[in-house]
Amino acid sequence: MTVAAISAAVASFAGLRGLAQVAGWPDRLAWLLPVTIDAYAMTSARVWLAGTLGSNRARSFARANAIGAIATSIVGNAGYHLAAADLVAISWPIVVLVGAVPAAVLGLTAHLHALRTVAAPDIQPTPAAQGRPEARTRVRTRRPKHRTDAALLNAAREVDAQHRAAHDGRPITRDALRSALRVAGPKATELRRQLAAETADSTDRKEARTRP
Repeated sequence: MTVAAISAAVASFAGLRGLAQVAGWPDRLAWLLPVTIDAYAMTSARVWLAGTLGSNRARSFARANAIGAIATSIVGNAGYHLAAADLVAISWPIVVLVGAVPAAVLGLTAHLHALRTVAAPDIQPTPAAQGRPEARTRVRTRRPKHRTDAALLNAAREVDAQHRAAHDGRPITRDALRSALRVAGPKATELRRQLAAETADSTDRKEARTRP
């Protein structure tokens, strides 16, 4: 990996430096073009891939700029080799674009730095929530992962008794039992049958006691 990275960096440096030279840059400054592009590509990639650096907005901006800087390096190297092979003439648009790279990278770097160091969170509270005197916190209660049949039957008895007290003695329905105990439909049906059987047995015993 080290050999591949070094060879690719040297080859890219040579191509971009040659592009700067044919675009009219002085020889003593031509090396700044590859350094500017490759350094910004590495900086943007670091902010993009490091999850602890900056906000989501900064990482999105860094991702776009990292890809853009790599694409610029590829196009620049290809342009230099095309010019060196006399396949493309160096015209004024190419000179303008090459000369605009430092200013563009400077502006993008400043913007990325501002996004990375901004202290505002990614999600701001809504104005309605800010105006409330206190925020309400919903607490979710988790049902046990496993309840025995006896525990479910006892819970069903309690729910049925509460339902009868609130509805003039009418027994709880299957759907109401399923919703109250948070069980599946077949299990609620089974519990409802057991409750009905217990109610019938209790009624029979009462009638038996009242018989002469």
